[in-house]
Amino acid sequence: MIGSNTHNLRSHYSRRDLLLRAGQGFGGLALAHLLQETASASGESRGARGLEGLPHFAPKAKRVIFLFMSGGFSHLESFDPKPLLTKRQGETIPGSVLGGKPPVGMSSLQSAFPLVGSAFKFAQHGKSGAWMSDRFPHLSGVADELCFIKSLHSEAVNHDPALTFMQTGAPLPGRPSMGAWVTYGLGSETRELPSFIVLVSKRAVDQPLSSRLWDSGFMPSGYQGVQFRSSHDAVLYLSNPKGIDSPAQRRMLDRLKELHQLELAASGDAEIETRIEQFEMAYRMQSAVPEATDFSKEPQNVLDLYGPDVKTPGSFAANCLLSRRLAQRGVRFIQLYHPGWDHHGVLPSSFKQGAGEIDQPCSALIQDLKQQGLLDDTLVVFGTEFGRTAYSQGSIVKSSGEYGREHHKNCFTFWMAGGGIKGGTSFGETDEFGFNITTDAVHVNDLHATILHLLGIDHQRFTYPFQGRDYRLTDLGGEVLTKILA
Repeated sequence: MIGSNTHNLRSHYSRRDLLLRAGQGFGGLALAHLLQETASASGESRGARGLEGLPHFAPKAKRVIFLFMSGGFSHLESFDPKPLLTKRQGETIPGSVLGGKPPVGMSSLQSAFPLVGSAFKFAQHGKSGAWMSDRFPHLSGVADELCFIKSLHSEAVNHDPALTFMQTGAPLPGRPSMGAWVTYGLGSETRELPSFIVLVSKRAVDQPLSSRLWDSGFMPSGYQGVQFRSSHDAVLYLSNPKGIDSPAQRRMLDRLKELHQLELAASGDAEIETRIEQFEMAYRMQSAVPEATDFSKEPQNVLDLYGPDVKTPGSFAANCLLSRRLAQRGVRFIQLYHPGWDHHGVLPSSFKQGAGEIDQPCSALIQDLKQQGLLDDTLVVFGTEFGRTAYSQGSIVKSSGEYGREHHKNCFTFWMAGGGIKGGTSFGETDEFGFNITTDAVHVNDLHATILHLLGIDHQRFTYPFQGRDYRLTDLGGEVLTKILA
């Protein structure tokens, strides 16, 4: 009898039905509570607070291309010249500059902290008179399109928390990345490609990047970034296996969708809806990705604009051109990582190589977007996780002129272009040592607030409910940098 009753229950009632009928309906109350928690954790209830009325106001930008120099790109060798460092090279950095505190980090055990000037010469460019080192001859040609923010500061001085902080608004892992936030808030302009795509330069550097930097954190997995690789198959496991054609793949997905919908009806798990959409997206991407990554129809003058490296898959130049193509196809957030800027030693030679890889492609991307009519509504952001110290890490090598610089969170430089930014401007200043901020300090949360503002989002109203709290990309801070807006 017991076996027969169990069989009847399984035949006629789903788990949801059983809970609804059990214990005079108290099971249904428990189920509703569980499903409410699931929906809250997965984002099903997100429209209740975080997404109403989005965009909150008319956006200046529709999409973002974030060029990220991973490792700690030196402001002192690029866009923030400090002639005093050259004048006083070899002298110990004054205690007053250090604020009466000993330096922290790997150089803290040094017996002396000698000031060191940049190995490169600086000059002003464009009508704006923007300062750039001689390592950026191409980028200097678009100086009047750029807005330099020279007063960024972070709360983290080590790579992992600083990278995490810049990408997610918090130094500890587990939060959604900025690209996930933007996708969550604004959705996608295309059904054929992911709304958030990540490109990592193929460089021989000992500095791996974790995929959690473009993760969706506690949001549904559909908001996470999709990394495109430089190989023939840009996305892993996207191509059909041998012997499986497109009609067969379509039939398989249709049957799988039916099974998923049955499970969704039985469990109410909103993540199943995400899974269904990801399978469908992958099917559409099978034709869209090869087309987007194919440069064969690009005019020769465009290829020449990006330089010879554009022909090398996975190079920064190739990724810059690909980012323009993805922007044209409706991708909302495109993140380029170019690692290898952690110059604790041999900085001049290493920086020279890195700058040579990014200078022409950065300039080309700005020009290309402008020629395609995309720059006005595409926000281009160039930055890093922190800057470098005014003093040399270790001694200055007199025979070669080589030196290194330690991590430095007190100040560093970003630039932005397009998408509602006032080009040909500079915001914020550092002291004559390039060590501390003297004017208009910009916190990481301020940067995030400004990016969201340009996309038409009020960062204070833009929240996501999770485990009883409304989270923001800007956490509890953030001020929009109104002075740099066009």
